[in-house]
Amino acid sequence: MNTAATPDEAPFVDVRNLRVTFTGGKKPVEAVNGVDLKVQRGEVVALIGESGSGKSVTLRSLLRLHPAGRTRIEGQMRVGDQDVLALSPRALADYRGKVASMIFQEPLLALDPVYPVGAQIVEAIQRHEPVSAEQARQRALQMFERVRIPSPERRLQAYPHEMSGGMRQRAMIALALACHPQLLLADEPTTALDATVQIQILLLLRELQRELGLSVIFVTHDIGAAVEVADRIAVMYAGRIVEEGPAATLLRNPRHPYTLALLRSRADGALAKGSRLETISGSPPDLTALPAGCAFAERCKMVQDSCRATRPEITWLEAGHSVRCLRVADTAVPVSSTAHA
Repeated sequence: MNTAATPDEAPFVDVRNLRVTFTGGKKPVEAVNGVDLKVQRGEVVALIGESGSGKSVTLRSLLRLHPAGRTRIEGQMRVGDQDVLALSPRALADYRGKVASMIFQEPLLALDPVYPVGAQIVEAIQRHEPVSAEQARQRALQMFERVRIPSPERRLQAYPHEMSGGMRQRAMIALALACHPQLLLADEPTTALDATVQIQILLLLRELQRELGLSVIFVTHDIGAAVEVADRIAVMYAGRIVEEGPAATLLRNPRHPYTLALLRSRADGALAKGSRLETISGSPPDLTALPAGCAFAERCKMVQDSCRATRPEITWLEAGHSVRCLRVADTAVPVSSTAHA
């Protein structure tokens, strides 16, 4: 894993007060509501939370993939020396794939079904680098070998539907890394795969990240997957980061009630046979009408009247560990054994 950054080291990814509102419906949807996120060079940060918490919206905003006519993005996003929101269409096309690249959740939808996978990688390489088609093809072949696709020469000619789910995801990783990006955005890359293939993909991503020195933002709802790959974990709920810190710290000392609930709702080897798995009651709030106070209040077992009236600000507990909760002084309790990886 990456070592901690020095205090004066500028982050490679610097997101400040990011707000993403979808305006195409009857009411505006505040999908992301004031996210601050920093990622150092060579660091892996995992965004975790339930579906609808804003993880994928945040990730796609870093590539400006949301429809411009139906999306309002406010705040600041810098990747290296690039101001992402200020990029012209041409500069944005240069930025995508070369500076920042993405592994999508379902490669069968992300890859073009009417072209061989190898041809798609060749096209991406030639878009960003002045190389011949044969040179780009050799690069694509090398990438297939690197991600351990069997019979890589033959698979370059395969169409996406001719590959298994795990092989398609490896091809998606090869495409994402073909132009040597500095930032890799992984949007739940193992969700659609069976457990054995999930582990293989996670180990491959961790190996490639270390080998290439990539900065990675890894979106997942699986805490176990986050622990496998991440240096730091940021917990999202209702469009905000409610707790953030080193992975080991969040496992050992989670302080937001939502983080505690997520950890306690996991099934692992320590769960006694026949015992009931804890669940989080209720549903996430309506993003078209967010409450005035804490968005988690109606589902929280520790809620007080002040939680419903006041939106919590950031509390720093120690270096690198922050939480948004008015009851943080009451959450310093040991987590049950079911919380640990």
